Amino acid sequence: MSRKFKKILITGVTGSGGSYLAEHIIKKEKNIEILGLYRSIGYYKILKKYKQVKLKKVDLTNYKTLSKIIKKNNPDVIFHMASNANVRESFDKPIKFIKNNNTITANLLECIRVNDLNPIILICSSSEVYGNVEKKNMPIKENQIISPINPYAGTKAFQDIISQIYYKCFGLRIIITRMFSYTNARRADLFQTSFAKQISMIEKGKLKYLKHGNLNSIRTFIDIDDAMEAYWIAATRGKIGEIYNIGGNKVISVKNFLNNLISLSKKKIKTKIDRKLLRPRDINIQLVNSSKFFKHTNWKAKVKFNKSVQNLLNECRKIY
Repeated sequence: MSRKFKKILITGVTGSGGSYLAEHIIKKEKNIEILGLYRSIGYYKILKKYKQVKLKKVDLTNYKTLSKIIKKNNPDVIFHMASNANVRESFDKPIKFIKNNNTITANLLECIRVNDLNPIILICSSSEVYGNVEKKNMPIKENQIISPINPYAGTKAFQDIISQIYYKCFGLRIIITRMFSYTNARRADLFQTSFAKQISMIEKGKLKYLKHGNLNSIRTFIDIDDAMEAYWIAATRGKIGEIYNIGGNKVISVKNFLNNLISLSKKKIKTKIDRKLLRPRDINIQLVNSSKFFKHTNWKAKVKFNKSVQNLLNECRKIY
């Protein structure tokens, strides 16, 4: 049975994930209203052209303001996408990440509890919460102990755990997704996007070298369209109170991902390591088990890996 929604709220709507999600929903559902909350301008221009999307600037760390907005709007479903998400930066500014990511999530859940509202709440957690998992426990299932190894992941673990508490103690209708790696041309701090962006700039004569950090990490990947569809399917078909790992079947090292992009370039690409891009601690290997999500929702990734890489590069050529 699939849930039907009329009023949607997306936090962090002008961010990369939020803007993609809003566009994805609009293409699927014509008679739906989206209230998008944002703090930074981000991809505001892309979203303002859509009549179904109402954009409202708000600082989610301001509880009173957020409470008024949510009470007045009373959405059927909330996609909590907002967070400071740059893993590398979180090592340099941990307090900034902790204060923001923890507070905005606690505020959101408390607003819903106090105002006695009853929306479906999709908490967009991250595979980063698992940290470095031993190979014997791969691919990673939802019951794997979470053990974050960077400050950003620590804040996502808080969001994840506090959401579980609000479900268990206060009965909020929460579904948690732990998304693994996906292509996202609008977020330049992701290694795959950084590679594609730099290739597009080298093609335009604006850069000489492609700089990279650690190339040895191994990940699974899905396309941005498959990821956004998964969020939608999680909200419409997912079981209340469940945690879902979401990811693809394509297993590839960062190095080979880069080589795939380089093979599609119109120019010869020279690469060199940039020590500033290396993390104090990094995830060595991260393979996903999404069988529970498949079983509960019938979602499956559709976009082939090679097509996804080509799409990423083409979009980066347009954006950057």
